Amino acid sequence: MANLDVSDVLSDPDFVSRGIVCHRLSAVIGDNGRPHTMVTEHTFNGVVTTNNGDNMDRKTDGTLIKGAINIHTRFALSEGDAQHQADEITWQGRRYIVVQVLSNLHYGRGFVKAICELKPLSG
Repeated sequence: MANLDVSDVLSDPDFVSRGIVCHRLSAVIGDNGRPHTMVTEHTFNGVVTTNNGDNMDRKTDGTLIKGAINIHTRFALSEGDAQHQADEITWQGRRYIVVQVLSNLHYGRGFVKAICELKPLSG
């Protein structure tokens, strides 16, 4: 693929969503010696595009709305690994889980593309 610098577009206020919130979960050991989850919030900007839209899967016990978005940003997002949980994103009042982070260095210095799936409702 040819190198194409789209930094100007990905930084353009006409395209950028401001105030995307990243909820980063990390396990910490409390004063009582037991682990608990600590959440830190980071606000960042990025260009949000649809991945596959919202889909409704009909199940025998109800329905499940699935959806995914792509976020193009310079903010370092994480899909998680053996030691860390995946980042959770809040955008337009909906909560997503980062499932894959791809390098987009060929589109401009420092950009990543994060694929985020709609977090299932529970409870």
